Amino acid sequence: MQTPDWVAQGQPHIWLPYAQMKTATPPLPVVRSRGSRLELADGRELIDGVASWWTACHGYNHPHIAQAVRAQLDAMPHVMFGGLTHEPALTLARRLAGLLGPGLDRVFYTDSGSVAVEVAMKMAVQFWLNQGERGRSRFLAFRGGYHGDTFGTMAVCDPDEGMHSLFRGMLAEHDIVDLPRTDAAMAELDAFLETRGPQLAGMLVEPLVQGAGGMLLHDPEVLRRLRTLADRHGLLLIFDEIFTGFGRTGTMFAFEQAGIKPDIITLSKALTGGTLPLAATVASQRVFDGFWSDDPSHALMHGPTFMGNALACAAANASLDLFETEPRLAQAQAISAALATGLAPCRELDWVRDVRVLGAIGVVELDGIQDREALKRRLVEAGVWVRPFGNVVYLTPALTIDGQDLDTLMRAVVAVLRARRP
Repeated sequence: MQTPDWVAQGQPHIWLPYAQMKTATPPLPVVRSRGSRLELADGRELIDGVASWWTACHGYNHPHIAQAVRAQLDAMPHVMFGGLTHEPALTLARRLAGLLGPGLDRVFYTDSGSVAVEVAMKMAVQFWLNQGERGRSRFLAFRGGYHGDTFGTMAVCDPDEGMHSLFRGMLAEHDIVDLPRTDAAMAELDAFLETRGPQLAGMLVEPLVQGAGGMLLHDPEVLRRLRTLADRHGLLLIFDEIFTGFGRTGTMFAFEQAGIKPDIITLSKALTGGTLPLAATVASQRVFDGFWSDDPSHALMHGPTFMGNALACAAANASLDLFETEPRLAQAQAISAALATGLAPCRELDWVRDVRVLGAIGVVELDGIQDREALKRRLVEAGVWVRPFGNVVYLTPALTIDGQDLDTLMRAVVAVLRARRP
């Protein structure tokens, strides 16, 4: 099939994410989406195994979300959130606070996950500044972590294994340590915080799954350890649930599995069901109270132009409707069981290091990938859209994916990996 004119004319002017433009395979032109399927310009269909970077939790084009966005577009697509407000944003804030439960009460809107984490860090630092503590400017973060691509968030990603090591020396310095997975590690980190704690504004972690750092899993007990350490040393605990929020791990939020709460949580990705950019940084009343003052300088001086966008908030409210009316968490748990069975044959391959599953996340860790572009091409030829990174091939399908598509997706991954060493 002939390349569409819009591809031929536009491709020379585009700069793609995470791609060496000189050598990268040209992106596949998509003309339509539905459910867990992507229709390409040449008529082929691919089963989407990653839900557009984990965002399309209800699948593509869910009619309830589409209807809500159309209605909001007719009424009011956007107004500035400085000095104005609107029903979709306030309703969403109330619903998010209700879902998160008592203790996470104040919602600050942004438009991307990276900025949501930036705001969380800014909140934490200013929380202490407003109390006259000027020495708390560092953060404790963890190896294997990923928190975004802005300069502030790059500084709290894994400095060695992450994608931002090129910028070492230009970023703020923070303390990046191992997650305390054992009692001995807990004691070691406790001792470290005895001396470093007074310089820290808080600690930042992705609960249960360190996503873009390698899809690394840890037990809920790790989160309980971090909560204990944060309380003991007077630190704010920040959970980055950009990836894990909204059912991905089998519960609405990953932190629920640990039975504890953070002081600040960041949300994005699946917040709008994969339709529009929106993120939220949700703080405890304690954090909010640290800004409540007659002093104008104690205000949080941050305000994205499209903060609280009405269209995005309407989509998010519609997405939450679906979590209330359709069995998303049960679907996540069913996907989990299917992934554990369907990806198990990969364990037999000499070049597979590990196969791990948590909720609707399936990961095959390889001993290396020599040609990632070639691996992607073979997966496309098998009829699936899967985007390996690092040494992992991962599946994070829509929570609504039907059993046949999920089975086809897993069989394709197993067959491609079995055919040859990537």
